Amino acid sequence: MTAQVPVTEPSASRLERPNIAIIQGFVGSMLMWLGSMGVGWLSLASTELRRNPVIIWLRFEPEGAIFSVLVLAIGGMLLVRSWLRLGQRLSGWGPETRPFVLKAVLAWAAPMCVALPLFSRDVFAYIAQGQVMIAGLNPYRDGYSQISNYLQIGADDLWAQSPTPYGPVFLWIEEAVVRITGGQPDFSIALFRIVAVVGVGLCVYFIPRLADLHGINANRALWLTAANPLFLINFIAAIHNDSLMIGLALAGLYLAATRRPIWGIILITASVGIKPITLIFLPFVGLMWAGRGASWPRKFGYWAVTAGLSLGLLWIMGLINGFGFGWVGALSTPGSVWIWYAPVGFLGLIVATLGNAVGLDGWGFASVVHTLARLGSLVIIALQIFRGDHSRLVRRLAFAFAAIVVLSPMIQSWYVVWLIPLFAVTGIRDDWQVKALYFTVSFFMVYAITDQLDIFPYFEFSLTAARQIAAVCALGFAFYLVFLDRSTKVLFRRRFHQPAPGQLH
Repeated sequence: MTAQVPVTEPSASRLERPNIAIIQGFVGSMLMWLGSMGVGWLSLASTELRRNPVIIWLRFEPEGAIFSVLVLAIGGMLLVRSWLRLGQRLSGWGPETRPFVLKAVLAWAAPMCVALPLFSRDVFAYIAQGQVMIAGLNPYRDGYSQISNYLQIGADDLWAQSPTPYGPVFLWIEEAVVRITGGQPDFSIALFRIVAVVGVGLCVYFIPRLADLHGINANRALWLTAANPLFLINFIAAIHNDSLMIGLALAGLYLAATRRPIWGIILITASVGIKPITLIFLPFVGLMWAGRGASWPRKFGYWAVTAGLSLGLLWIMGLINGFGFGWVGALSTPGSVWIWYAPVGFLGLIVATLGNAVGLDGWGFASVVHTLARLGSLVIIALQIFRGDHSRLVRRLAFAFAAIVVLSPMIQSWYVVWLIPLFAVTGIRDDWQVKALYFTVSFFMVYAITDQLDIFPYFEFSLTAARQIAAVCALGFAFYLVFLDRSTKVLFRRRFHQPAPGQLH
């Protein structure tokens, strides 16, 4: 895409009291905030919060913990319902729907901005890695286990001896935050959340513009992406640095698509400096720069210039921080594990189980499966780079990025959020495509609610019991949405249709 394509708005939009859905979503987000006080992640060094009598009851009494699990589960699933209902209530997606989508993003994100970290402990690893930087250690060689108080901070012991998978830009952000806060966890979390909100802001700004370039309804694309509960819980509640990574990548993609390729490459390189996975954007930016109908020598020439500019900037960054391209060797850190719901992870589990059952090295065979899947993703990436219509470059990028995610043995919910903007701005049809998104969002919300809960280990209410309660509550709500709720069940049927106005409530 290199030129703007006018968007044809529907002839008429039908607003069915969208503020009702926005208010319901705000209630859901507030319930998640309340639940976070009891089962969100809290550092041992957060002494002031630990003395708060409400938090003491929510965290250190079994009744409080059960209450926290319940309100978190109900709030998360209510947010999913509110998102679905907002989409129904903004039927037509005319210009007048944009303020309601933005209002929903603000209202649903606000409580998460002051919640304790939910669904992930990564932000505590950011603090520990910032201390690694301040100590003058090499984060690509020295894990944060070198920091004497990393358990006090709250960082996960699983990755304590692993090199960081983050690029130089995020290392500098980590170092800056810890220098400003002195490593105090609560203050550090607040600053990292501001960084995440900046990434969200970039997405909110550039997603409609990218959608316009493709002739896709920008308001619907914004609803599918930025108001999406999966987007909000991963980027704001969980404070993942993927927010800034994707925000910068989308900004760079838009600049490259509007004939500002050098600035686009700079921003995408900054995104690579957060997490190197967005290197996948660069070949497609090179094709944008080469232009429609470019010959193969011209394409290879612009690929070379694009790679040279980006790698040159990364080389300068490595020269400044003294770590060079150390992040290249650390790229396998998060990819060294698998999970059951990832298709490749599940297939590996089956192969390993069958292999072990007949006395063979089952996990050795599973490793082969994982390797073949990664090779398959490289083939798909190559096909998307070398073949296809120039006007579909961003769609081809979406497919290439999806190959990396889907054919990985480990899929996290924030990996899925990487993909949603690219597919939304190039068109998610109102058929099985959007229904697949509905199911995906519902599944990962249920999984997030039941996965990472910070349960006090010294009373009888165990983490297992907490997860079981969360699972029953979240799955029950999901069952209600799919099969019983007269407003939302139509979204999951084989033949999709909007409910009649009289059915809206």
